[in-house]
Amino acid sequence: MCIQADKSIDLRGVPCPLSFVRAKLHLEKLEAGQLLEVLLDAGEPIEQVPNSLISDGHQVKGIEERDRFFALTVQKAA
Repeated sequence: MCIQADKSIDLRGVPCPLSFVRAKLHLEKLEAGQLLEVLLDAGEPIEQVPNSLISDGHQVKGIEERDRFFALTVQKAA
C-alpha cells in the first residue's frame, strides 16, 4: 500500500534531535490532515522521531523500510 504524501522531506544524514525539529517545522507549514513523508536514517532517527511526533499529537500513518533508510508518513494533527 502506497500512501501519497502532500510533501516530502529528506532528513537522511541529519542527527537527532535535529531531525525531529526539522520534521516538526515542516509539519507546521501544512494544513491539518495533510501528510508529510519524512526520509530518515536507521538507528536513533527512526527510533525517536515517530514517537516524538506522536507525543506532539500527530498520527504516524506508515513506516516503510527502503534501501538503507526509512520513509515515515505522518498526518498533521487537527
